[in-house]
Amino acid sequence: MAELITVEDPDDPRLHDYTGLTDVELRRRREPAEGLFIAEGEKVIRRAGEAGYEMRSMLLSAKWVDALRDVIDGTRAPVYVVGPELAEQVTGYHVHRGALASMQRRPLPTAAGLLRTARRVVVMESVNDHTNIGAIFRSAAALGMDAVLLSPDCADPLYRRSVKVSMGAVFSVPYARLDTWPKGLESVREAGFTLLALTPDERAGTLDEVAPHRMDRVALMLGAEGDGLSGQALAAADEWVRIPMSHGVDSLNVGAAAAVAFYAVATGRPGSRE
Repeated sequence: MAELITVEDPDDPRLHDYTGLTDVELRRRREPAEGLFIAEGEKVIRRAGEAGYEMRSMLLSAKWVDALRDVIDGTRAPVYVVGPELAEQVTGYHVHRGALASMQRRPLPTAAGLLRTARRVVVMESVNDHTNIGAIFRSAAALGMDAVLLSPDCADPLYRRSVKVSMGAVFSVPYARLDTWPKGLESVREAGFTLLALTPDERAGTLDEVAPHRMDRVALMLGAEGDGLSGQALAAADEWVRIPMSHGVDSLNVGAAAAVAFYAVATGRPGSRE
């Protein structure tokens, strides 16, 4: 059973995992280097635990102790109970959910390992907005995608904002990083996947025309918000696909576009593999 520890000093070294959570560049460096990530909110904390991530510690306001009593009783990690003002001093923002947990990262699987068993894969290039990463993972989990592959410069799916937006779906869909880009796409094709590049370009076939749900193994490539896929990535694709637009709209937010495309790739029924 975890020990409940009341902390009243914002400089207490035991709270180190939670310091400066709003400093994105600092956290991007620190968290992978120190092997941790932050889960925020009761649902996300529970989902991280259910996914098998080991807890390092918890930072709770008093009102969350009872709500998370079963989680507390099931861990040996220390639980730091703090007031809302102290939590804000430590983290740098008002922790309105009142519950944070520092979780231990696990080694990522290899891309080759994921590709051996997957049939529907998401490939992201340079998606460095954490909100978009989280939204894409949530849609990937909901709509039956099997795995996610990230270019080397994609944002961290376990960054707090990504985890929060995904509502913990980043724990449900396995992911790996490709070591090189775009050369790493060759290994995806060699594993039997058809590389489909999602683009608003009018030269692309529509999702209905291309019919990815009829393909045996599909890797759907997504680019960053605004820029989209690079010329190199488009050149590496087997085929370009697009979502038909109406009313003069030229494109969708990458998170919205991903959800539409995932639905088409997975035949419109989560988990379906016809």
